[in-house]
Amino acid sequence: MGRNKNIRSTDLRSEFEKDYHRIIGSASFRRLQDKTQVFPLDKSDFIRTRLTHSLEVSSFAKSLGQNIGENILVYKKDADFTQGMKEDICSILQCAGLIHDIGNPPFGHFGETAIREWFKRRLPELLYHGIPVEQALTPQMREDFYHFEGNAQALRLVTKLHFLVDEQGMNLTYALLHTIVKYPVSSTQINKESGNIKDKKMGYYYADTDIFEDIVKETGTNGCRHPLTYILEAADDIAYKTADIEDAFVKGFLTYYKLLEELRALQEEQEAENVSFRPADKLMELYERGKEKCAENPEEYAVKNWIVRVQGFLINCATYGFTSNYAAIMAGEYKDDLFAGTFADKLMELLGSLAYREVFTTDTIYRMEVAEAAMIDFLMDKFVTAAIKYDDEKEKPDSIDRRMISFISSNYKRAYHYHAKDKTETEKLYLRLLLVTDYVCGMTDSYAKRLYQELKAIV
Repeated sequence: MGRNKNIRSTDLRSEFEKDYHRIIGSASFRRLQDKTQVFPLDKSDFIRTRLTHSLEVSSFAKSLGQNIGENILVYKKDADFTQGMKEDICSILQCAGLIHDIGNPPFGHFGETAIREWFKRRLPELLYHGIPVEQALTPQMREDFYHFEGNAQALRLVTKLHFLVDEQGMNLTYALLHTIVKYPVSSTQINKESGNIKDKKMGYYYADTDIFEDIVKETGTNGCRHPLTYILEAADDIAYKTADIEDAFVKGFLTYYKLLEELRALQEEQEAENVSFRPADKLMELYERGKEKCAENPEEYAVKNWIVRVQGFLINCATYGFTSNYAAIMAGEYKDDLFAGTFADKLMELLGSLAYREVFTTDTIYRMEVAEAAMIDFLMDKFVTAAIKYDDEKEKPDSIDRRMISFISSNYKRAYHYHAKDKTETEKLYLRLLLVTDYVCGMTDSYAKRLYQELKAIV
């Protein structure tokens, strides 16, 4: 972070290219291969993990950077924009795609929900020096846990928890760090009714305020979203909304005919809009092509090839969304995502709705999530109870508490002690609670399940 760019070296990589190698070589990135995207602990080689999802986002983000950068150059949208800048934004976006989900806990987005709900349920009950933990914390500290976010955890992970050469984590560039901060507001500044996408969720913890302020100062964004964040978010949306449909089809949650039915309804709704990409017609065309080619499963041929065509269409729409709103985005005044007002807007909405109705609200997924919640709740109970007493002069941990703390990575505990130095007792309590979320978020799905079974003495 803020690396010295004046040191002479035979290494010809740009600072942004060095970011890429730091990420690829990290244990946190490798752990994404055993973290859920949609289907937890799935045995199939096809179904996506957080790692494969992140690679797809990285690829889409870089492609969008190339398209948008070329558009800015060709149409001279910015006199100061150069070919070198285009190459740099592609490198930044490629890296941002790799780490945008690196802070997520095990069991996908439901893991985030389970942790948030655990804090809301248990912080008013757990005691610290005779008073509820909820009351011992400041409002922002408390809201950090009640609005727990993988996005904020990602920033924390790459800046503080990779305690290797120094205390600067992975030592990534400021531009990259700001790109992954989707929501440049604290937990007490969340405002879902503001109409501005940047206010929807928390982007950084109270503990990381100093880092966030350094990032804002160095990038000059003045509390607004970084322009590249819009591109990263569009790449993420393209990746997960199309992948969820493909995975749902492969797993048998969604049929070719159900997808066709939904796309026909959307196409009829958009008839008057003169949309060039007709999703239902394209799906049927690919189905007929699959039959002509004597594909073993023409439905599968159609759906998988349709996904590829849709991704190309969405990349074009996101490119248009950025370049047509270039001035507002650069001024920090743009409030929507890149698909708003484009032909892709309703299609993206449909893909999300379809996955929600056909996959995420099914008994199969609900059963998985109930089991996941039981694991998260148990681990949080055990580790937070121990952490409250850890490094506390007045309240000593018992034998089980000491053993629970011993399980936590020495790297995370070292980072805790470094950042807790000279802090108040309230701040130390807050940092100890973060120590638990740091550890839990670092777990893979398999490790969380295995640790739960071992501690519950489940053979």
